[in-house]
Amino acid sequence: MNRANAHALLLASLVLAGCAQVHNPSLPAIPTAAAFREGTAVASDNASVRISSHHWWIIYGDDELDQLESRLLANSPDLASALARYRQARAATDLTRSAQMPSLDAGVSVQRNRQSALRPLRGAGSPDEYNNGSLSFNFSYEVDLWGRIAREVDAGLARQGAAKADLAAARLSLQAQLADTLFALRGVDDEIWLIGQTQEAYLDALALIQRRHNEGIASGLDLARAQNQLEATRSQLNQSQAQRAVLEHALAVMIGESASSFSVTPRPRAMPPRIPSIPTGLPSTLLQRRPDIVAAQMRVVAAGATVGAAKTAFFPSLVLGTQAGWQSSDLARFAEMPNLFWAIGPGLAMSLFDGGRRQAQVEQAEGALDEAGQQYRSIVLTAFAQVEDQLALLDRYGQAAQAEKLAALAAGNALYHADTRYRQGAASYLEVVTAQTAHLQSRRSELQMETRQLRASVQLVRALGGGWQVDEDS
Repeated sequence: MNRANAHALLLASLVLAGCAQVHNPSLPAIPTAAAFREGTAVASDNASVRISSHHWWIIYGDDELDQLESRLLANSPDLASALARYRQARAATDLTRSAQMPSLDAGVSVQRNRQSALRPLRGAGSPDEYNNGSLSFNFSYEVDLWGRIAREVDAGLARQGAAKADLAAARLSLQAQLADTLFALRGVDDEIWLIGQTQEAYLDALALIQRRHNEGIASGLDLARAQNQLEATRSQLNQSQAQRAVLEHALAVMIGESASSFSVTPRPRAMPPRIPSIPTGLPSTLLQRRPDIVAAQMRVVAAGATVGAAKTAFFPSLVLGTQAGWQSSDLARFAEMPNLFWAIGPGLAMSLFDGGRRQAQVEQAEGALDEAGQQYRSIVLTAFAQVEDQLALLDRYGQAAQAEKLAALAAGNALYHADTRYRQGAASYLEVVTAQTAHLQSRRSELQMETRQLRASVQLVRALGGGWQVDEDS
């Protein structure tokens, strides 16, 4: 009978273990394409610079950008916060993993006790006062019969992986934000240079009108228009300088510097922005290394492991325990063998009725798994859209930039002819002012389009997870 009972118990354990098995969840199906569709006009068959996602910004050939990115990695408070969150996730995993190991506790107690004279069941020879000293060791180990602890560890490792990917995503986001802000500042610098040059030209024009007015050739209306044009240009210059200051302060915060002591030296316009060449046929598999997609995958894995751990709550838990030590009322003879005590034996526990709590926990975990799967799906679809967006912007901005250059040339010719006609007395100064306004606007639009192309390329790098080359070490 004992052997039959043992076999029955073993068979029941195997059946329960089989019921406790949970398959790893699969990622939701997402419609994808082998390559991206947009951006054929800006693509190049041979991108000249091979880049790594770890230092992708070198493609722009900007030494100051290189220095700022290094300072960002060293001093950014936002990046330090992301690193601290990763350390918390790693510590939480270590805490969960510790449940796989046995625990050993020790306790020491020394007391002086006095008994009540009317204490129930007090022995006749029991003293009123006595000492009580004890030294005990407690050993405990939970046998992971159904894999609950292992699944909790798997979930912790997956969450740690997600936190590590979140750290990489924060790093990439901050790096891209820094480059984008610096290029926006460079674009404002170009506009300040242009407006400054225009202001000098307007000063010369105002001096000419003043002389012609003094000689009775030009009217007071022409003089007022020239003064209005000059002051309006000065206003634009001040607005651009204010915009530059705000961008400069934002850069200071990113790299952990005080805005009061940080500055970016204006770069001469003789150094035009370098827009990187993009290879054709970018594979959509590049998105597999995007940190936010990796983090979403890890969260699906963690949620699946949590479902498995929740389901094991329906099965009994087995804990092996041992307690041993010394106890005595005579402290002088505390460590003698007769004072030794011990207890050893397994403990099996199982909840028989909990009002539906365990089932609710399983349903809650399954809901979290469904949510993680849909979040993963959303992140991947958004990633595809972001890449297509930036490729489309680069494509259209490239065509628009060519049109802006032609428009600026035409506006320059119009200004030349308007100024010539005015000097010859064939046109009013209103014609010159109109041509001046159109020329300045066309030149500013040309510069702004260059900046937009540059910033779109940064966002493309970010959308692709750090460039368009798969790292050899990834």
